[in-house]
Amino acid sequence: MSGAALGSGTSLPLIRHAPFVLLWVIRLGSTVAYHMLAVVIGWTIYDLTGSAFDLGLIGLIQFVPAVVLTLLIGHVADRYDKRVILRIAHGAHAACALTVLAGFAYGGLTRELLLGAVFVIGCARAFEIPTGHALMPALVPVAILPRATAAWASSNQTATICGPALGGLLYSVSPTATCAVCTMLFTVSAALTLLVRFDRPPASREPPTLRSVLAGFHFIRERPRLLGVVTLDLFVVLLGGVTALLPVFARDILHEGPFGLGLLRSAPAVGALTTMLWLTRRPIERRIGPAMFAVVALYGAATVVFALSTSFALSLAALAVLGASDAVSVVLRFTLVQIETPDAMRGRVSAINALFTGTSNTLGEFESGAVAAWLGAVPSVLIGGIGAILIALTWMRLFPDLRKVDRFEPAES
Repeated sequence: MSGAALGSGTSLPLIRHAPFVLLWVIRLGSTVAYHMLAVVIGWTIYDLTGSAFDLGLIGLIQFVPAVVLTLLIGHVADRYDKRVILRIAHGAHAACALTVLAGFAYGGLTRELLLGAVFVIGCARAFEIPTGHALMPALVPVAILPRATAAWASSNQTATICGPALGGLLYSVSPTATCAVCTMLFTVSAALTLLVRFDRPPASREPPTLRSVLAGFHFIRERPRLLGVVTLDLFVVLLGGVTALLPVFARDILHEGPFGLGLLRSAPAVGALTTMLWLTRRPIERRIGPAMFAVVALYGAATVVFALSTSFALSLAALAVLGASDAVSVVLRFTLVQIETPDAMRGRVSAINALFTGTSNTLGEFESGAVAAWLGAVPSVLIGGIGAILIALTWMRLFPDLRKVDRFEPAES
């Protein structure tokens, strides 16, 4: 956090911090486009192949570049202008959306082309997510970081509501038009990064040695609270993810079409956004650790309900509760990580955190698809929900210091 940020503006509402608001809008637009494109790719691949395994493969393909590039991403984010990194990532997304558009327009759409686009998207997301996470705390005073974190997460949840629903609706009318809108949103997001202004701390001149690249891992390993936070989501979502199988539930269990799929993908974000808006006004300030484990267990319970549901309305409600519980967990975990991490380390720590959190979604999608191909979609999701509850109970015992966290205060070194 820059000195200017620490020393001024703590009483201003978030909307008065213009660089933060602009970055919020950029994230909103690009994430809406990402989720629209995800609906297009997921539905089209399942329509082409009818394979639950291929749906899981989408997650695996996005997981691989995130793992391979993690160390490089963190060092790059700490060494170079984060706005430029975001601009390049959004440009790559736009190129992928344009490629899929061309496939629809000229009749050359294949499973291989779609999976190739997914790989490039995975590479771009691998840079975009941790870089945005590392940039955001530099745009607000540290005193309002918990509120800013909730607002930052709300942009993602707003996009996760609007993107899938809009993507499913437009897909029903014209897949080509859907891809055109995605291309436009990614391009505008890239252009808007030129307008983000803030007092940049001095750029790191640390040479790209193996020691500097691995510094983020050492930093987290030496702090049990951080280690517990960043690994908790990895194992919960690895077991409890349902996103990859939503096309199966929509078409084969709930008997809905692309628009129904879009609503299912949006439902978790409806619950999450409602919760995020509440947290921007009334942040959780006491009993942080117990609250975090409680909402993780609730996430698992909601997953179990969704797995067993044959009612579209009940499925939407279960996904909304799932999203609300995950929203609280995200805010608590993200704030803990940012408060305990100095500016000079934020890029590398954010990259590792993204590896454990963001890639848990993609690897969890592959796990869900693989288990569904073996046992069926319902058993796959049911096992995941029960597993999420067991993980919460296990982590409470493995990381007692995390369970005892009461307030957002840096841990003693």
